[in-house]
Amino acid sequence: MTTPEIVTAWAAAWTGTNPNALGTLFAADGTYVDHAIGATMTGREQISGWKARTDAMIENVHVTITKAYRAGDHVTIEAVYGGHIKGAPTPFAVPMATLLRTRGEEITSDQDYYSLSSVLAQSGLPADWTPSDS
Repeated sequence: MTTPEIVTAWAAAWTGTNPNALGTLFAADGTYVDHAIGATMTGREQISGWKARTDAMIENVHVTITKAYRAGDHVTIEAVYGGHIKGAPTPFAVPMATLLRTRGEEITSDQDYYSLSSVLAQSGLPADWTPSDS
């Protein structure tokens, strides 16, 4: 099965270092929801900002696609989300599921699901850890 082009571009944008690469995949009114931390971003600027904040906190952010399916405007992605939270003893690599909705070749909705407790445990951080504002 061939990976849909939008999935390849989405994973490359997450793995890359240009935060705008992620935002440009979205429709102007697109939304991005990270269910693990309860954050919602709307529009290309906020979505690009989300990627920039993630890169500032996590070194070597990467998404490795394991399976992807497209049926019309709906895309389901199974992946491994990995990286190294700055200051944490060890890196993490956790299973992740993403649901995309598209309009043409643009993403209108992204919903990410992964276990934050697994990210923190693998990173060697306490379950109540939160990033510092510094």
